[in-house]
Amino acid sequence: MPSTSFTSCAEVQSVYQAHHQWLRSVLHRRLGNASDAADLAHDTFERLIRADIREPLNEPRAYLRTIASRLLIGRARRAALETAYAETLAQQPVPVEPSVEARALIIEALEQICELLDTLPMTSRRIFLMAQIDGMSYAEIGQRLGLTPNAVQKSLARALVHCYTAVYG
Repeated sequence: MPSTSFTSCAEVQSVYQAHHQWLRSVLHRRLGNASDAADLAHDTFERLIRADIREPLNEPRAYLRTIASRLLIGRARRAALETAYAETLAQQPVPVEPSVEARALIIEALEQICELLDTLPMTSRRIFLMAQIDGMSYAEIGQRLGLTPNAVQKSLARALVHCYTAVYG
């Protein structure tokens, strides 16, 4: 078993035994599929084991629900990325279609980009996407968000430095 920051492995086992079935039931109601619920419950407890928790959990169900919700969001994001990518590919001529391996690598890269962007503050992320994806100018972004072009420029610069640092260290 991987090392954990819990006070003991018995604590992890105790939380698992006390709340695993509850979590699976919650996820089953939400997903409508017992198999997916079991997989997501497993992933939730895996994240719990890897978490940097140094004290017993006061509200284990709330903590587990938060982890599971984040995993559901990631899962939904991945599905949306795959759908958008498949729709884009469907519009391309057949000779342009990449191999299955290339598709998997592209989707993995897109997931990593989304995870990186999720670490930015909401306003910085919006500014970054408006500038990089929509091609909007500082003035246009500022007008839409109620910021000065100078504030937009500074926020975008911080976001770019954040991304560069995350990728290249």
